[in-house]
Amino acid sequence: MNVIDVLNRDQLKSNVPEFRSGDTVKVYSKVIEGGKERTQMFEGVVTVRKGGGTAESLTVRRVAHGVGVEKTFLVHSPRVEKIEVSKRGIVRRSRLYYLSEKIGKAARIKEKKPAK
Repeated sequence: MNVIDVLNRDQLKSNVPEFRSGDTVKVYSKVIEGGKERTQMFEGVVTVRKGGGTAESLTVRRVAHGVGVEKTFLVHSPRVEKIEVSKRGIVRRSRLYYLSEKIGKAARIKEKKPAK
């Protein structure tokens, strides 16, 4: 076993939920402002999930005050406190780059209804 593989395995988080592109998630991240640390929530649609191991990242997109905002988070970073899945989306692609050109209702994603 390689030493780097062992170190990377120790860095992985165990509480990462199952999610994929098209899902609406809430990402709680730690932000440092003026020496104080607080938790900030960013909610949006997962457009990209890429990488593997400790380098795994996700890009979340939301529209705030009419402006599209995309933020990339490292899934296993100590700055990311937790990830919650709000809605499951029905999409056929793993990369949803086409959402950046869509505006308003055209940018919606169908929601997967929970099985009863």
